[in-house]
Amino acid sequence: MTWKLVADSGCDLKTLDLTSKGKFERVPLTIQVGQEIFVDDLTLDIDKMMDKMYTTSTASKSACPSPDDYIKAFDGADNIIIITITGTLSGSQNSAQVAKQLYQEEHPNVNIHVIDSLSAGGEIDLLMTKLGELINQELTFDQVVTKITDYQKKTKLIFVLAKVDNLVKNGRLSKLIGAVVGLLNIRMVGEASREGTLELLQKARGYKKSLFATYDEMKKAGYAGGKIVMAHRHNDKFCQELSQLIRADYPQAAIEELPTSGLCSFYAEEGGLLIGYEIS
Repeated sequence: MTWKLVADSGCDLKTLDLTSKGKFERVPLTIQVGQEIFVDDLTLDIDKMMDKMYTTSTASKSACPSPDDYIKAFDGADNIIIITITGTLSGSQNSAQVAKQLYQEEHPNVNIHVIDSLSAGGEIDLLMTKLGELINQELTFDQVVTKITDYQKKTKLIFVLAKVDNLVKNGRLSKLIGAVVGLLNIRMVGEASREGTLELLQKARGYKKSLFATYDEMKKAGYAGGKIVMAHRHNDKFCQELSQLIRADYPQAAIEELPTSGLCSFYAEEGGLLIGYEIS
């Protein structure tokens, strides 16, 4: 039985080791900046996209994959599991569900399960990595679905935003708040809720306060030394110092750092982080 693990580009992973069990496929969203369309695949020049986004006065926007984009990624597998960015931010989840229905009409013996991550970035990376581990254990399809469903209940996302230009341009934040964030060196610290919405937890003034606020919120949510994936947009320093804070309490904590995908860079912006972590 061959496997396909499929993620949209809300996932930051570029590869995933499935030994000989199957393949990892990434289905890209697209990002429109002015009149230019950027495809969020592995060839995307993210720096170029971000530079253009900051010099363009109009709002940039993302577009989800079509059902056909997903169907192309399914080909050749007996077992397929898809993880999408939260359905509250994108239609990618809906496209994946439509693709599942259409594909199974023609391939009724293929097993397909679609997961709404209710999140983005680091939490999706955690879920996808866990799926790879489960498949390499040679579990059945139903066993993998049961275990990943249970695992998702024990993962969270915390985000830290140093810039909010996109939110202002898209009308989600007022220009006044956007100016205050820039002038007063405010960091927005928030989380993905269990409903898949991104909720603000704290407005921390200054780098150090945002660092401690992030770790405090993680501990409040139930972090107790579990695995962490820090997906970040050009913020190695924050990752390193947060890792030091965590390892002072949990020396054996497994912490991975990844650069954000094009889509996650679009949402997190420069200096932003989308951190997935396990809770007890």
